[in-house]
Amino acid sequence: MVLKPQQTKFQLKVVENIESLTQWAINPWRRYSLAFLIFLIGYFIGSSLGMISAVYNTMDPIAALFSLIIIEILISLRRSFVYRQTKKLLLLIIDFLRIGLIYGFFTEGLKLL
Repeated sequence: MVLKPQQTKFQLKVVENIESLTQWAINPWRRYSLAFLIFLIGYFIGSSLGMISAVYNTMDPIAALFSLIIIEILISLRRSFVYRQTKKLLLLIIDFLRIGLIYGFFTEGLKLL
């Protein structure tokens, strides 16, 4: 039995905002700039988590677990959006966020060596 989520005002506003962002990003330059911003946000989060982990040496396993959970959630979200043709912008956002996170982790790892 599949339960259908309730149609609350908040959920309708989120769907409406995603659709308006999709309409805004039809222009390729806007889509590229949005992807670049998402990449930089992912890089910032990845490098910040690496810096926090370097300051507190006891937090390394917890930070690794946290980063692994984030990346695995993004991968599972990507798998759910691959076959939907209407969700291409969300797929682009998820991909660039994941690439930015991994790049941030990689560069922080090189700094810590």
